[in-house]
Amino acid sequence: METILNKAQEPPKSKKVQHSNSKNAVLFEAISLIIHHDSEPNLLVRACNQLGQFLQHRETNLRYLALESMCLLASSEFSREAVKKHQETVVTALKTERDVSVRQRAVDLLYAMCDKTNAEEIVAEMLNYLESADYSIREEMVLKVAILAEKFAVDYTWYVDTILNLIRIAGDYVSEEVWYRVIQIVINRDDVQGYAAKTCFEALQAPACHENMVKVGGYILGEFGNLIAGDPRSSPSVQFELLHSKFHLCSAPTRGLLLSTYIKFINLFPEIKHIIQDVLQTDNQLRNADAELQQRAVEYLQLSNRTSTEVLATVLEEMPPFPERESSLLAKLKKKKPLGFQEEEKTKSKAMPGVSINNVGGESSTDDPTPQMQQPPLPTAPPASIDLLGLDSQPASLNAAPTTNNSSLLVDMFGSPPSAPASVSLGDPNTLSPGAEENFNKFICKNNGVLFENELLQIGVKSEYRMNLGRIGLFFGNKTSYQFTDFSTVVSCPNDLRSKIAVQSDDVGGTIDCGAQVQQMINVECIEDFSDAPRISISFMYGGSKQFVNLKAPVMVSKFFQPAEMNSADFFSRWKQLNIPSQEAQNIFKAALPMDRQANNAKLIGFGMGLLENVDPNPDNFVCSGILKTRELQIGCLMRLEPNAQAQMYRLTLRTSRESVSKELCRLLTTQF
Repeated sequence: METILNKAQEPPKSKKVQHSNSKNAVLFEAISLIIHHDSEPNLLVRACNQLGQFLQHRETNLRYLALESMCLLASSEFSREAVKKHQETVVTALKTERDVSVRQRAVDLLYAMCDKTNAEEIVAEMLNYLESADYSIREEMVLKVAILAEKFAVDYTWYVDTILNLIRIAGDYVSEEVWYRVIQIVINRDDVQGYAAKTCFEALQAPACHENMVKVGGYILGEFGNLIAGDPRSSPSVQFELLHSKFHLCSAPTRGLLLSTYIKFINLFPEIKHIIQDVLQTDNQLRNADAELQQRAVEYLQLSNRTSTEVLATVLEEMPPFPERESSLLAKLKKKKPLGFQEEEKTKSKAMPGVSINNVGGESSTDDPTPQMQQPPLPTAPPASIDLLGLDSQPASLNAAPTTNNSSLLVDMFGSPPSAPASVSLGDPNTLSPGAEENFNKFICKNNGVLFENELLQIGVKSEYRMNLGRIGLFFGNKTSYQFTDFSTVVSCPNDLRSKIAVQSDDVGGTIDCGAQVQQMINVECIEDFSDAPRISISFMYGGSKQFVNLKAPVMVSKFFQPAEMNSADFFSRWKQLNIPSQEAQNIFKAALPMDRQANNAKLIGFGMGLLENVDPNPDNFVCSGILKTRELQIGCLMRLEPNAQAQMYRLTLRTSRESVSKELCRLLTTQF
């Protein structure tokens, strides 16, 4: 791979188009392979830099392919920062590209590279572009802006402003899921309710106001209008008159929502009760041709006339908080992108061109081929923010022969009828599957990727940790053209581990359709330090025989780190205090991988400790500190990694207050360099 990347930098030996096309084809295939493995930080960063050179190339196809490949790189923990350096160039492409398919890829890349550090800037750029965006991509852009605003909102007043601005700019493309979601968040957060009421009131004063804005404003003012009623400019009567001025312009469902707001106003503002009753008892309401509106008007009028103040307050009390669950916006985007979607998100994608079964949405599909050099970009190429699974591991081999028809292992691209599945015997129910230990080690310095893959099944992992708690999502993908039946998973702990971590998992359905994917969530709590890992036992029926896969769950003690910041004096003062031999674990070992400083930085950050700059007198050394969080106690950890480039050796030293922690951290880190 390094040879190919080096040769790509050399000046062309021929000016012929065929030579250039062949050279670029080889380069992009090499980059796809680097992304597929996702294990060499140096190569990933170099691939990103190489693609960055194509972002301003005169060839439209090359710009398209560069954007598409960089979307995949944005999901890697090792190359994400390198991708973000090209943000300005991608924004320029979004504004100036003539080809709509290239602009679509630019939107996908901005979405993929977004995180807390650049969310406000990227969302602002996407909103600016939305005003002139192609109609074919507006709805998807609205969803992505709404998801980014929610996911990376530190200040929820910014989130409210963003969504209301979104409705103002592209109200016709704001689906119910978007405005439902902003209402849910406002109701669930007391600190933003007053601001939301004030902002909605101001937005409704615009002469031309989209109906979705009326829906949001009507709902929020009905719940929290009392929070701004003290201002004469937004008194109860002013709020009512403002909403009612929009009534005759709205559709029947929106009018029904406004009638509900009016009855809420009677509870919030008794002083305008007579005004609202006059509206409810007009012929336009009581004899409305729409049965739903007529029924609401009659019932609300009688409710206001016949009930006491106390009963009315009970019936019309403020909405309780909504239960926290997956955002409906994510489900909406999954439906639009059947190959899958990455939240929270950067889950994001690592799919190879060609056939993919990584379908978070649960439907099988095939990627369109990468555009050829002589043809314009294909607008139907898959988006970058797909494939939650990552595709970063080699397929494990089956114990017995695979199916005789290789085309049936994935969706048949050419439409030929698949043959019946061969009877395949996979694994021993009592031992770990081949490659389980190696795949487990891949997750020591990262949280997302592929835990297992063979000709039948792919298992992806997406996890997050906070303090002494962790949440792991397992994604089981059926790569065959036949249904898995009797599918079951058991997550268990070895005897000596049960007292050290608590594990809970939900159930998985008994079948997985061909090309489909199911999800299982696992919650983990670290009670005290540990050195083993939970086991995942999977079994299912395929081709008439029982299949078994046994794996180690990618949960290790280092996942419960919290980085700690220290200066040089504090670090070495604490280092000297931990001077008891049992508190130190040290290993001197030969480098198994290239000694690349940038790659090592990425691994140590991925390990979970805080990487301290300008602490060690030797600038070549790596110094880290962190706090291991368990239910029982917190354990301070210090680390020094001293590379010797000439001898191709490392000396790794860990010092903690517990001998078992020092030894386990040293063992885990030794496997990564």
